[in-house]
Amino acid sequence: MKARTAGRHVRESLKSLGRNSWMTFASVSAVTVTLLLVGVFIVIMMNLNQLADNLENDVEIKVIADPAANEEQVKKLEKEVIKTPGVAEVVYSSRDQELDKMIKSFGDELNLYKQSNPLGDAFYVRAEDPHQTAAIAKKIDTYDNIYQVEYGEGKIDKLFNVLTMSRNIGLALILALLFTAMFLISNTIRLTIVARGREIEIMKLVGATNGFVRIPFVLEGVWLGVLGSIIPMAVISFSYYELYAQWEPRLQNELFQLLSATPFILQVNALLLFMGVFIGVWGSFMSVRKFLRA
Repeated sequence: MKARTAGRHVRESLKSLGRNSWMTFASVSAVTVTLLLVGVFIVIMMNLNQLADNLENDVEIKVIADPAANEEQVKKLEKEVIKTPGVAEVVYSSRDQELDKMIKSFGDELNLYKQSNPLGDAFYVRAEDPHQTAAIAKKIDTYDNIYQVEYGEGKIDKLFNVLTMSRNIGLALILALLFTAMFLISNTIRLTIVARGREIEIMKLVGATNGFVRIPFVLEGVWLGVLGSIIPMAVISFSYYELYAQWEPRLQNELFQLLSATPFILQVNALLLFMGVFIGVWGSFMSVRKFLRA
């Protein structure tokens, strides 16, 4: 395509937006409202997904060595635990450290046990894949010099099932909202093009090719998508930056952490812009095709 022809298509698409100002306003409004809803939902779901990841990564196995085991046996057990397939990290905690934790949790009355510590050494184990926690715990429980293996048996499986179901529901809702947005926006754009059906017929009568007719309408879809994306991007960016600035200091050291505003908001804005342009182009392309077939 020649530069002159491309420039002509751009100018015509921009002029058409002005000539059909009310239909343009309706299309841009539809894009704005739907993308705003989609954007808010994406922000919420991505932060909930972050919480789910934190919950999964916080799952660990506590391996308690037999209190009667000597130092050599404990070291051998530690090596076996480290070599267990699927283990990502092992943190050793001596029996004295374990007793200090209990004293801190339950009170100074337990100081009496410092003279004769009944606890065993412990290992805190994290799996490479949190979903393999139960399998790894059962494997470790078969080793010698094990007193107890704790990993929240039963509760872990329920937690993972809930998190998986939440992710699937969130993904389904986002997809449903996107398809709804595409349907509403494409129908609004279709009304715009239907109102200009006579213009398309005249262009065809004077010998314009399908591509020559289609390009200005596709470009209009691009402009509609871009214009409709501006307000959602601005509102979501401002709101999230304000929310992040106010709540991030309060959530320090908490399990729930907001996703860092940068680059998260830039990624969301890029996604909204892409969706706006895609929906605009798709709606224009599908709508004008009806007249080009005639």
